[in-house]
Amino acid sequence: MAHDVKSQLTTLIRQALASVAPDAADLPIHLERPRDPTHGDFATNLAMQLAKALKKNPREIANQLLAELPVSILVSKAEVAGAGFINFTLDPRAKVSVVRAVLNEGENYGRSTLGGWQKVQVEFVSANPTGPLHVGHGRGAAYGASLSSLLTFAGWDVTREYYVNDAGRQMDILGLSTWLRYLELHGVVVPFPPNAYQGGYVRDMAEQLKHAHGDKYLRDAAAVLAGTPGLPEAGRADDEAKQQRELHLDALIAKAKELLAADWDYVHQHALNEQLADCRDDLEQFGVTFDVWFSEKALYDTGLVARCVDLLEQKGHLYVQNGARWFKSTAFGDEKDRVVQRENGLYTYFASDIAYHLNKFERGFDKVINIWGADHHGYIPRVSGAVKALDLDADKLQVALVQFAVLYRNGQKASMSTRSGEFVTLRELRGEVGNDACRFFYALRKSDQHLDFDLDLAKSQTNENPVYYIQYAHARICSVLSQWSGDTAALAECDLTRLDNPRELAIANQLALFREVIENAARDLAPHMIAFYLKDLAGEFHGWYNAERMLVDDPALRDARVALALAVRQVIRNGLAILGVSCPESM
Repeated sequence: MAHDVKSQLTTLIRQALASVAPDAADLPIHLERPRDPTHGDFATNLAMQLAKALKKNPREIANQLLAELPVSILVSKAEVAGAGFINFTLDPRAKVSVVRAVLNEGENYGRSTLGGWQKVQVEFVSANPTGPLHVGHGRGAAYGASLSSLLTFAGWDVTREYYVNDAGRQMDILGLSTWLRYLELHGVVVPFPPNAYQGGYVRDMAEQLKHAHGDKYLRDAAAVLAGTPGLPEAGRADDEAKQQRELHLDALIAKAKELLAADWDYVHQHALNEQLADCRDDLEQFGVTFDVWFSEKALYDTGLVARCVDLLEQKGHLYVQNGARWFKSTAFGDEKDRVVQRENGLYTYFASDIAYHLNKFERGFDKVINIWGADHHGYIPRVSGAVKALDLDADKLQVALVQFAVLYRNGQKASMSTRSGEFVTLRELRGEVGNDACRFFYALRKSDQHLDFDLDLAKSQTNENPVYYIQYAHARICSVLSQWSGDTAALAECDLTRLDNPRELAIANQLALFREVIENAARDLAPHMIAFYLKDLAGEFHGWYNAERMLVDDPALRDARVALALAVRQVIRNGLAILGVSCPESM
């Protein structure tokens, strides 16, 4: 296998090291791939690592190591370069052996045991279920799903989790918005707050309530508005006006709870269930599924929030000021202390978030990865601080930030405000460019980098469109195999030494990189590295396909070339599966 070539070379170098420097026989050996292919296939700086201990010039040590290097058919050339690097050029037979490895291992080629089957939880999306998912949420969904698949492929035991914020003020606002639209449908007009949820989906939920329950939840407009503070004049955007609108909204929520009494829970739950079902359906159609949907409300129902806050107090991390309980988060690097329980006795969102993290650790994960929007950057120190305050291992917690994607349609930037209802939904985007383009384009940038989503490029069937370019390589190979019509199972035994031209060896090198790319991407939580790798592999293949005939008259050469093409197809499949992208057989 390709991975074995690197391992075998490492073993050869270690034998030389044991002869030259027995006391340093356990020194880690780093093999890198030179950027310049004329410098060979691998290089090591081992001689420079030994220079201080051996008190010798690195080039002298490098020559000693070469002299002690066992003879092997693996290496065609080994030479000292620069200040003391050793460059290794592999024998072509060793390079093309990767083809046999790919064909034998199939969908398992590239898998790694790097993760050691450690339990890792990846929590992602976790959008408030207050409206349809928009294109910004889509990026977090694509990143989280691809990362989870990548970590699984690299040997971790992954749990995919969605945290449902079903206990907070935003859900109350959605419940109120639905009820006010329901009243409106019955001719009871209460001025609709500008900071309530405006989208058409709210009217749809109100229609459902009316259809199922008639006028059961009908109340008089005067009763709804009684005692509520007035709204500021339209158009005012100063802080005082914003505060007035929020107070008005809170008063309406309180009034809805009072007037509806036990029926409020039904209206609230109806809105939650409808939006959560829509979210789940949207994500499943996007190829994004979760093992666990975790309810924030459950943290309160089980008493974990109260237990968690009491635990912080027992450990001396809380103080009381103006009737509220504060967490000393500045002691852990936060910019200011944070309230965990208000003077009215209600716990804050931060308190439930601490409890949720306590729950994660109590479930026994070896690593906990939170995928948050980049606007939550300031939230990291306080959550990390709370984890430390609870005497948990904060090194197990890792936060990956995702910049929201900005969609451009006809050169115009689209607004994505959920409350205003003026947003482009993930469902709309998928309908326009397709799941494959969505998943791949979201994966094309490092998650914390800004992403402009180019719709024109995503829909184009040209080589400039990276997902089309990769899928087209796959389809071309399927076409070659269809014309060849031989037994693919027999290809693993064909004469691979016939693959000897530079393009074929370059493809073999690229195939050999796959497991290293997998492991590096997993370490860095960076599935975009898979996207770039596949783009390079497709480029190597298209160049070869355009320059050479696959189905030549020479049977041995023909089979060797078909075997190489089949290996490329397999690696494209393995890589695209991680990214959640399909592999069409014709285009």
